[in-house]
Amino acid sequence: MNNVRRKALAEIQSQIETLKDHLEAIKDEEEEARDNIPESMQESERYERADAACDALDSAFESLEEAISSIEEAIE
Repeated sequence: MNNVRRKALAEIQSQIETLKDHLEAIKDEEEEARDNIPESMQESERYERADAACDALDSAFESLEEAISSIEEAIE
């Protein structure tokens, strides 16, 4: 791989890392909101939606980490 493509990939990697950081902040906020739902409401639709959102955000976060790792491998 030539230096131009390596540099372009490094820029993409940097952008993904920034997005991953933003996503992690939102994920943490959603997890905190879910965890603060009273115990009496943990069988409610609201809790189930919050839990599903946390799972989806966690999956998205892991996907971004995989993308970063794959780009690192390509750059090497």
